[in-house]
Amino acid sequence: MKLETKKNESINSEKLSPLPLKRPLLIIGHGTRDAEGRQTFLDFVDAYQALDKSRPVEAGFLELTGPTIQEAVDKCVEKGYGELSAVPLLLFAARHNKFDITNELDRAKERHPGIKFHYGRHFGIAPGILDLWRSRLAELDRDGVDRAQTVLLFVGRGSSDPDANGDVYKLARMLWEGSGYLTVETCFIGITHPRLEEGFRRAMLYRPKRIIVLPYFLFTGVLVKKIFDTTARQQELHPDISMTCLPEM
Repeated sequence: MKLETKKNESINSEKLSPLPLKRPLLIIGHGTRDAEGRQTFLDFVDAYQALDKSRPVEAGFLELTGPTIQEAVDKCVEKGYGELSAVPLLLFAARHNKFDITNELDRAKERHPGIKFHYGRHFGIAPGILDLWRSRLAELDRDGVDRAQTVLLFVGRGSSDPDANGDVYKLARMLWEGSGYLTVETCFIGITHPRLEEGFRRAMLYRPKRIIVLPYFLFTGVLVKKIFDTTARQQELHPDISMTCLPEM
């Protein structure tokens, strides 16, 4: 089994054009108990700050770790800012994006009367994300396994929000259409079904020579590592099928 760990670590050396409004940017992440996942998010925020010197860029997590959203807002207020841009670094518009983060911003307004937030949107189904996955899959073509004998296994986080789960299916379908792969199976690592183990079972019904696992996550963490571990176990059980697990985005 190939566990692809090489990431595109190059950062564009060009700086972003200064914005006319100098309000701080609060980048909000879900949060994780995994130290590596937490640090990767913070490194991302630092990298963005290096590109955009026109304003402060602060990181805030919704849950599980710090700095919290409240702590990030406090830092901006202490610097004298009363107006902030807040962007959720989330893939889909599930409960966290629709309710939990906005509730946290409302709490901040209660603590800092007069503060104003400009709330951005989640990624959604973006052409750039599809292009990223396509470029990663193209690199695997050098392995010599025919796409017509390869099944894609697209793994989402899983949500209690049916719209978010439906978008995972839609994105997987858009990635597969016209790609030449045998088929794509969609599954989830938690909360909803089908789960990852069922996804593998369905993928194997096609008797492929290869299964490519695509974890639809921005950063590493407990769940991403669980996907890698499950893929490794499946490879041991089915040594006749080549299994490749791509890294998080």
